[in-house]
Amino acid sequence: MARENPRWGYRRIQGELVGLGHPIAASTIWTILKKAGLDPAPRDGPGRPGDSSWPRRLTRSSPSTSPHVDTVVLRRLYILVAIEHGQRRVHIAGITAHPTGAWVTQQARNLLMDLGDQAEQFRFLIRDRDSKFTAALDAVFTGADIGIIRTPVRAPRANAIAERWIGTLRRECLDHLLITGPRHLAQVLQEFVEHYNTHRPHRSLRQQPPAGRTPPPSTAIVRPLRRDRLGGLVHEYVKVA
Repeated sequence: MARENPRWGYRRIQGELVGLGHPIAASTIWTILKKAGLDPAPRDGPGRPGDSSWPRRLTRSSPSTSPHVDTVVLRRLYILVAIEHGQRRVHIAGITAHPTGAWVTQQARNLLMDLGDQAEQFRFLIRDRDSKFTAALDAVFTGADIGIIRTPVRAPRANAIAERWIGTLRRECLDHLLITGPRHLAQVLQEFVEHYNTHRPHRSLRQQPPAGRTPPPSTAIVRPLRRDRLGGLVHEYVKVA
């Protein structure tokens, strides 16, 4: 797993093994990797050596964690994301090249309609102070008995779960793809969010995915994982012919 997925640390590998029905301590994995001469920490990212080939340089995003993507034709697309704090479940509310207050408000209405009765369990919406988050947007949620909490100015840690997910999306998906347009981005996000919600282990959830763990089949074996998504453009999601 470490060789096939060089960005995975030993705790991520532990989560994948738990999903296959093989509970093992993270310290044991660290010891095995060290004896095999493999760095147990991710070997890609700021301050670490990584792939510097031209596709990676072309697709690598700016240091900002703003949820936007630059396409191959230099068109910037913006993503509206909502995350359930309790379970870390992600919802993509919309994609657009021209975000406005009216567009964000409409996507909020659509999101509440998609959530249906599930929206009743949410008590607060935490958002930043972007000018596109208008009073009309707040009214959509307050009308559903959901309170509004605005984060302090320039305090990303006040909304750390959303900031963390945006970084994960970049590191594990978008930094390795050439996006051609809105339809392509929507397809990629749909695949990644399904993987994130139903498979990817989370330390805060005891190595369970947001949607809960599906018991592995009795024939499950340890082998390179996640090789069935996104047509081979991300190492974890290579499709083998």
